Amino acid sequence: MHKLIGDIKWGTRQRLQYIEIMAYYTGVVTRSDVARAFGISDAAATKDLKLYGQLSGDNLHYRHNVFGFVPSEDFQPLFADLTPARVLPMLAANLAAASGPYGNRPIFGVPVDSLPLPQRLPGRRVLAQALRAIKQRNKLQVSYHSLSAQDSSQQRIIEPHALVDTGTRWHLRAYNEESYDFRDFVLSRLADARMVNEPAESSAQYDEDWTEIITLQLSPHPGLGARQRASLLLDYQSQDGRIEIPVRRALIGYLLQRLSVDTTADHSMNPRARPLILLNRDEVEAFAGWAFHSLA
Repeated sequence: MHKLIGDIKWGTRQRLQYIEIMAYYTGVVTRSDVARAFGISDAAATKDLKLYGQLSGDNLHYRHNVFGFVPSEDFQPLFADLTPARVLPMLAANLAAASGPYGNRPIFGVPVDSLPLPQRLPGRRVLAQALRAIKQRNKLQVSYHSLSAQDSSQQRIIEPHALVDTGTRWHLRAYNEESYDFRDFVLSRLADARMVNEPAESSAQYDEDWTEIITLQLSPHPGLGARQRASLLLDYQSQDGRIEIPVRRALIGYLLQRLSVDTTADHSMNPRARPLILLNRDEVEAFAGWAFHSLA
């Protein structure tokens, strides 16, 4: 079997990798999932699923009620790296598969590096339970370590509907049954998670801060020199002296932090540290008060 696995062509391996990731993290993979992800026919997708079954033994079981394959209790990956550090960027980039036949060589021949930021990620099993709850629209029981003194319990039931990448961490956007509102739950603070076999009563359509979009109106800090302001506008490809960025209301605070925006009413912050100011402060502050207080 191992010799056979080693002989599988790269294109086929990518589809088998997708089957594993989809099955493990969302709890089910179907023929139409594979066909849609790779632009192949249903017959070709069926062939891939059959091949995976032959190679993996009892990794996947077919369930008629979901018209697809679900992971077994003893599921062990053969093709995919299932670590959150590998899978989450794939979700963010909407990539069906990761890696390629090029080893460590840059595909385009251009060296690229990034900041060695700490990985603030949960364990694989916790992430899988959270993603399954999102995909299957079920409730999620979590053990959550909050930094807020107002939270009364680590154990709670939440109803997640989306993942968010802020650039420095990942969090779940979810309805919190304890506080009767939608909140953000940092993934790395989930000590444990278990999808509950009970449908979520809420959904993204009821989360107004998620569905409503506001356009941030930014401008170079008046404390900068004329040449610095011009360079900043060039940096953001602004043609009229204003930088406009549409963003979900729920994500306003994170974006203000990421762009180092001076949110004070009198623009009193150091322009070198906070080179942008917020022009529509009155419109925005009500939806991101925590960020205004932390930045002031």
